[in-house]
Amino acid sequence: MASESSDVVVTPVVENGGAESSNGKEEKLESELSKKLQIADDGKEENDAEEEEEGSKAEASTKKKKKKNKSKKKKELPQQTDPPSIPVAQLFPSGEFPEGEIQQYKDDNLWRTTSEEKREMERFEKPIYNSVRQAAEVHRQVRKYVRSIAKPGMLMTDICETLENTVRKLISENGLQAGIAFPTGCSLNWVAAHWTPNSGDKTVLQYDDVMKLDFGTHIDGRIIDCAFTVAFNPMFDPLLAASREATYTGIKEAGIDVRLCDIGAAIQEVMESYEVEINGKVFPVKSIRNLNGHSIGPYQIHAGKSVPIVKGGEQTKMEEGEFYAIETFGSTGKGYVREDLECSHYMKNFDVGHVPLRLPRAKQLLATINKNFSTLAFCRRYLDRIGETKYLMALKNLCDSGIVQPYPPLCDVKGSYVSQYEHTILLRPTCKEVLSKGDDY
Repeated sequence: MASESSDVVVTPVVENGGAESSNGKEEKLESELSKKLQIADDGKEENDAEEEEEGSKAEASTKKKKKKNKSKKKKELPQQTDPPSIPVAQLFPSGEFPEGEIQQYKDDNLWRTTSEEKREMERFEKPIYNSVRQAAEVHRQVRKYVRSIAKPGMLMTDICETLENTVRKLISENGLQAGIAFPTGCSLNWVAAHWTPNSGDKTVLQYDDVMKLDFGTHIDGRIIDCAFTVAFNPMFDPLLAASREATYTGIKEAGIDVRLCDIGAAIQEVMESYEVEINGKVFPVKSIRNLNGHSIGPYQIHAGKSVPIVKGGEQTKMEEGEFYAIETFGSTGKGYVREDLECSHYMKNFDVGHVPLRLPRAKQLLATINKNFSTLAFCRRYLDRIGETKYLMALKNLCDSGIVQPYPPLCDVKGSYVSQYEHTILLRPTCKEVLSKGDDY
């Protein structure tokens, strides 16, 4: 039995009374109908092809989006852990480290900003800039962490060793190519500088202490020297503000062809505009007149020029390309420091030639110093850490021979308080870069 067709064939009637041949008419209609069906099929195939093409395009687009999302995830920079443990070099896989704060030169040096010649000079120095910026980024991350954990009741030794071990991780310590630039200064109260605990020291940080944390990092001998002050009791806030603002003033005044004595005068004016009330007694804040900032060279923390923090200093000028540590010390005491307490800091003299030594132990210790520190400062804890024992006599012999210089703690009068802030700056040909500047200070 045949199925019914949905197509009905109608035989038209011709007006002249004659009818067309039934077979011929049917063949003609079938031909036209098949043509229409073919056209419809062709159209349907085209639509299907277009839909299929659009579908494949959509699918390809979806795949591309997924690939982009994956590549974005891959490109996202790794985040630092807490506590910090990832080397800074891994956080910046491009190998380019962040620039410090840029300050423009003033007056007669304004032209430097747009000088193509000076810009070209900077392009040649880019590897050096990048090395010191890496050291600066390590400093920022380490101090941020240490500020978050430093609390009253902690052993000073624990604070220093936590800080130093964090530096070693983040800078990927590698002999004299990368590491700590000098011992962690954590001088308390009337001690202004150069104090770090020797092994066995049981000093504990107190709520009413004023602690200066001064530490350095370096890459290929390019040193970041930067310091800040920690005080838990808010009554010391004006003392901290005095040295912080004085340091900012010194940085602002620094520049190519600027006389060092002019910077000192500007610093003193700001510092001594402050006073602080401690336990009901008001003290004027004084600039410590025999402490200074200084120029910095490769593997040389004090490179010859001093930046005073009082008026009346030397007329020497700053020069293009120099690195400087701009640091200020505000004191409630006499504003003058002297050497006191047990020595912890030492440094091989930068320009020392061959000095004959008779003691075999002194020769051995000097070889250890040359290998591990060269002309970078070190402390007794560092000698202990690398396995040196019973070295005090040999160390004294090296000091007496003029090969190594001891740096005892520098103290104002007992009972006074000293605050410190410090940044490393670079006098680039086109601008001044405050390398160690961070969100904290």
